[in-house]
Amino acid sequence: MRKIIVKKLGEILIDSKLITQQNLDRGLQVQKEKGGLLGQVLVSLGLVTEEAIAQALTAQYGFPFLPLGGYEIDKNVAKSIPENVAKQYGLVAVDRVGNVLTVAMSNPLNEQAVEDIEMVTHFKIQLFVSTATDINEAIKRCYTA
Repeated sequence: MRKIIVKKLGEILIDSKLITQQNLDRGLQVQKEKGGLLGQVLVSLGLVTEEAIAQALTAQYGFPFLPLGGYEIDKNVAKSIPENVAKQYGLVAVDRVGNVLTVAMSNPLNEQAVEDIEMVTHFKIQLFVSTATDINEAIKRCYTA
């Protein structure tokens, strides 16, 4: 499922000139103190955008990036994953072809989430990376009456 990681997230962000080594050190210190994912910590500190983190994850792990802002999501497809599960894991089903469900996640490394979705839906899962904000907005659009 995952490709071999050559570089860490921080290295990718530095190489892309999105953050400095000092920014990374600050983010790692905050992560050590408060916990959480490094990308989320860097975003919360205002050092990098959610989209930059999503793009870096695609470079790091090979998951394709899918911006959901203008993406038309079939509500019936989205609802193949219960709303509480979508909110819990920060994901949304965006498409289905046969027995393959395309899912956008802000944290595609959450293998437990993927296993749970496969068990609940009985579909194979194809993962895309998206920002947490895009996913939360898509959840609001898809699960409201």
